[in-house]
Amino acid sequence: MKVMIVDDEVIIRNGLSTVINWADNGFTVLTPAASAEEALQRIPVEMPEIIFTDIRMTGLSGLDMAHQVKQQYPEIEIIVISGYDEFAYAQQAMREGVSDYLLKTSRPGEIIEAAVQARGRLLQRRLTQAKGQAQEMVVNRGFLRRLLASGTPLDEHAEAELCERYPELRLESNDSVLQIWMLSVYPLHPEEAEQSNVSSELHRLIGTELAEVLPCAWLEWNGSLLLLVRAEPNHGWGRVDSALHKMESTHACRIKAASGRRVASARELHIALATAVEASSYEWLLQSERHIRYEDIEGRTGIRTVCSMEEETKLSSLLRSGESADLQAWVADLLRRIQSQGQATPGSVQAYLHSLIVSAQRWLIRAATSIGYTSPVKVEETYDIRELTKNPEKVLVDSLGLIMKEYRDMVSTTSPVQRAISFIHEHLGQSLSLQQVAKHVHMNPNYFSEMFKKETGQNYIEFVTQAKLRKAMHLLRETPAKISEIANEIGYEDIKYFNRLFKKWTGLTPSEYRTNPES
Repeated sequence: MKVMIVDDEVIIRNGLSTVINWADNGFTVLTPAASAEEALQRIPVEMPEIIFTDIRMTGLSGLDMAHQVKQQYPEIEIIVISGYDEFAYAQQAMREGVSDYLLKTSRPGEIIEAAVQARGRLLQRRLTQAKGQAQEMVVNRGFLRRLLASGTPLDEHAEAELCERYPELRLESNDSVLQIWMLSVYPLHPEEAEQSNVSSELHRLIGTELAEVLPCAWLEWNGSLLLLVRAEPNHGWGRVDSALHKMESTHACRIKAASGRRVASARELHIALATAVEASSYEWLLQSERHIRYEDIEGRTGIRTVCSMEEETKLSSLLRSGESADLQAWVADLLRRIQSQGQATPGSVQAYLHSLIVSAQRWLIRAATSIGYTSPVKVEETYDIRELTKNPEKVLVDSLGLIMKEYRDMVSTTSPVQRAISFIHEHLGQSLSLQQVAKHVHMNPNYFSEMFKKETGQNYIEFVTQAKLRKAMHLLRETPAKISEIANEIGYEDIKYFNRLFKKWTGLTPSEYRTNPES
């Protein structure tokens, strides 16, 4: 704590500064001042926390100086050390805000004791002030949270209260704007990233430090750090980016920022928040971008929200194969392709990926039926659908991996013929021979043919033909695909042959069946 001694007598000021062991008691003595005028010039620069001053000096008196100091710096502790033991002087000193009155005949221990008591008073005031400020900040942030959570335009009273609580957000000119930034903060050390208390503490540190260099207010908001910033004309947003870079360096973290629409009035904060939240939802889609601006994504229209038949076929083949590594590689490639689509939106991606998982679940149910599996099939969802836009690779790999395991467990309890039936259903678009299917289930073709007819009641060709036509009926009922596409899907390139075969088995042409499937 810094101490300044003010006295026009060189012997006194040098004696007080050198004879007393200030350092051992936690004080730093500044160069003594030879007059009140010199002290007043140096105080704004050197900012002493405790001043020891004489009363009678050439020029301004110590009491005159005390009066001026207390007006500008009321927190400074002033102790008079005088050669005059007069009650009148002591009274006046107290009126000017002097906290103690000593005589120059006081022993060094008494002077140090006065300084220690002054330090105690100063620290207590600072502690009280800090507690008051901390409590005020908590109350203010609670107000701001309620205001933003309402999602409605501010009325006149709320706008006035916001400016009163956060004067730094007051719009100074017609060109001043407000903007909300959503910051995702990731510690560089993996062990810290998994600790929620570390993340929360990092948010508080960064929010507090940003508020010292930017005209802003901050909140923790749904796992992110929300920053409400005011910008003046010609300042731009480079100051925010620069401040974030500094935070990354200071706190060993990585910050992903998303900014919403700029608004010219606090009454439009609901728009600023909604657009910032929307921009932040693109964090996975725009992984390579350090700063996502709402203006850059607001025109996106989305991708298709339902997976294609080709994708369903490929996925079912992967699930049936039991190869987890192949499934993971397919998921990673699929997600890379999604990220490369310039019109992708979080909502459309979520719907599309959800359709993949639903498709896999339906496949599992069909597969269970096709192999004669009689136990209940577990297809309940074990994930939060919102995670499909935040951590889609983990959700897909985990969910599809469970379905793959469920299928593997089902197959392990079924006969070779049942496994062959499942294999046939998975490859209806191919011209599988009996020999190929027998090889898949590791059986002799002749023995397999006998066993197949014994368990199904049909020979191999009859069974495959009926399976193909059943799938064609399903596609005619459930999809808008062209008849030629459906024929191709089940392995018939000759559309005329497909039409004759379909009518022979159902009594209707494919077109007639699509029009009236209940006939």
